[in-house]
Amino acid sequence: MSVEMTSIFGSGFMVLGAFIIATAAIGLIRLPDVYTRTSAVGTAAGLGVSFMIIGVVIFDYSTLNLIKGIIAIIAQLVTSAIGSFMLARASYMTGGKPVETTVPDELADQS
Repeated sequence: MSVEMTSIFGSGFMVLGAFIIATAAIGLIRLPDVYTRTSAVGTAAGLGVSFMIIGVVIFDYSTLNLIKGIIAIIAQLVTSAIGSFMLARASYMTGGKPVETTVPDELADQS
C-alpha cells in the first residue's frame, strides 16, 4: 500500500474514532439519566478508542504493532463494557433511579 493510502485510511479511522467520542460527549450533556449516559460513554470508549488504535496501527504498521493493537482493542472492549455496567449498577444500588420512561425496572423486583 502506498504512503498516501495509509495516511488516508489511518486518518479516516482516527477521525471516525474521534467523532464517536465527541458524540458521546454530547450525549453526556443531553441524555436524561446516569444509565443512558453510562451506556453512551461505554460504547464510545469501546468503539472510539478501538477505531483510533486501528488508525495508529495503519500509520505505523508492523507485526508487533498489529499484535499490540489487537490486544489493546480486546482489552478496551472488555473493560469498557464491564466498567460501564458496574458504574450503572453502583448508581442504582446507591439510590439513583432511572428516568420514568424506563420500563421495565427489573432491578426493582430484586430489592
